[in-house]
Order: sequence, then structure tokens, then C-alpha cells
Amino acid sequence: MLKNWLTKENLTVTVLLVVLMLGVQVLYSAGILSPFVMLNLIIIAINIILAVSLNLVVGFTGQFSIGHAGFMALGAYASAIMTLNFNAPFIVSLLVGAIVAGIGGIIIGIPTLRLKGDYLAIATLGLAEIIRGVITNIDYLGGAYGLMGITQRTNWLWAFGCMLVTVMVIKNFVQSSHGRACISVRENEIAAEAMGINTTKYKVIAFTMGSFFAGIGGALLAHYITFIEPNAFNFLKSFDILVMVVLGGQGSITGSVVAAIVLTLISTFLQSLAELRLIIYAIILILVMLFRPQGLLGTHELSFKLLQRKRGVSHGNHSADA
Repeated sequence: MLKNWLTKENLTVTVLLVVLMLGVQVLYSAGILSPFVMLNLIIIAINIILAVSLNLVVGFTGQFSIGHAGFMALGAYASAIMTLNFNAPFIVSLLVGAIVAGIGGIIIGIPTLRLKGDYLAIATLGLAEIIRGVITNIDYLGGAYGLMGITQRTNWLWAFGCMLVTVMVIKNFVQSSHGRACISVRENEIAAEAMGINTTKYKVIAFTMGSFFAGIGGALLAHYITFIEPNAFNFLKSFDILVMVVLGGQGSITGSVVAAIVLTLISTFLQSLAELRLIIYAIILILVMLFRPQGLLGTHELSFKLLQRKRGVSHGNHSADA
């Protein structure tokens, strides 16, 4: 799997992203970037983690899940408890949150992923609401009032670093034989089974990986806003993440990245009109379904080769016109 990543283009992109990460940190430390700008950059990084991890389930494996916020809640609460009650280092809290969310993905995935289509969507939604309801009724987790006083340990370097690892791991997984098996499940589950692929196994693997990284997103969010409560992880949060996946393109990692950036910025600009946000989201979905049902990038990835190909086509058209 590592060989799939060690290409000239991937290494170049990774180096550029690391330079971007350090450059933003330097600008913030020098006071050039305001705390408001940094807040939005960190939220964008967290949303990219959530969108890319859900895309692995919905886009690459073809399992319509709308309960991603439930696994985000597991990661957020587990990591917050480790920090508040056990004074654990941040890296330990992150890993515990991710592992708890991953285990939740296994427990929920094994019985539900035998379902398909609308039945699976309803099941994942119901189980996410069960998770939220259980958290609400456990006093140790703060109950309906939530957990306050969480130490703010998430910063730009942590958020961007976790985002980069998430994208690298999921991209590498998708390009491996396991990822191709997941894609075959998406394309035709019956044919995949006929070829000897254990479809339930690969659906559970994808679901568990998606849940694991959703837990990381939840842990990062909890340690940035320093307060979490059950209603922050309701159906609307799952819907937000799903919109990012649909808008960017189901089966495109870079599409999820672009959509997460765009929708986070839209939410920022609409803070004074919060009641209109869902209406605008709905309009965006309708327009996408009408004019670009495959999303911004479809199943394609934004890359140097794709840009060169587009550029070559453009030059070819200009030459033909001449």
C-alpha cells in the first residue's frame, strides 16, 4: 500500500501541504492572520476529515449512511473524558476517541450493513440518534448539559496534521486491493459476491475506518471549542457532512476537500442568517441534482495530470478555432 503513495505527484503535493501548514502557523504567530481566520481554517480542516471519511463509506463503498455524527460524538466524548478525568496527553485522548468510534463502527456495522439502500440509511440514522440519546442520559458524560471546561488543545498544526494523515490513509486504502474491492461492492454487489469478494467484510472495514476518522474529527472539535453537548451531534450535523460528500462527488477525495472548504465558508458568511443556512443547503443540493448530479468532480480526483489534460484540451480547441 505504501508504494501506491510514493509517487512523484503525491510526494510533491505532500511537501506543498506541509509548507502551507507551516506557513499559516508562521503568519498566525506573527499576528498577520486573525483568530477568526484561524478558527475557520481549523473548522475547515475538521470538516475535511469528516467529509473524506464519510466518502469512504458512501462514495467508494456505496453504503448510504446518514449517522456519521453519532461516531463523531463517540470520539468527542471519549477524548474529552480522557482529558478531563484522567489528564491524558492530547495524542492519547485523540487515539482513544478514534478507537472508541471505530469500535462503535464495528458494533453497529456488522448487523446493519447487511441492509441496503433506504433501509441502511434509516438504520444508521436511528443508531446515531440512539448514541445521542444514551449520552444525554448518562450523568458521567454531563447529560443534556454536556461537558464543559475541556482544555483547548486543538490548534492549527494538530488539525491540519490529522487532516493530512486522514486523506493520505484513505487515499492509499482506496488505491489498494482492499479499496478496489470496496469499489466493486459499490458498482455491483451481486457481481462482487459472485467473484468471491466477501462484501459484508469490506463494507464493515470501510464503515469502521470511516467511524475511526469521524472520531478523530469529533475529538479535535471537542478540544477546540472546549464544550460539547449531545445536540451538537444530531441529524443536522450528519446532513451537513453528507451534503459535502454529495456536492464534492461521491467517490472523489479531492471533491470532498473542495466541498468542505466551500460549504464551511458559506456557513461562515451566513452566520448572521443562521435560519437560512439549511434553506441554502437545500437549494445547493437541488441545483447539484439538476445540473451536476455526479457532484463537482464526480469520481475524478483533482491532480496535476487532470489539470494538464484540461489545459491540453483547451489549447486544442483554440487551435481548431484558429
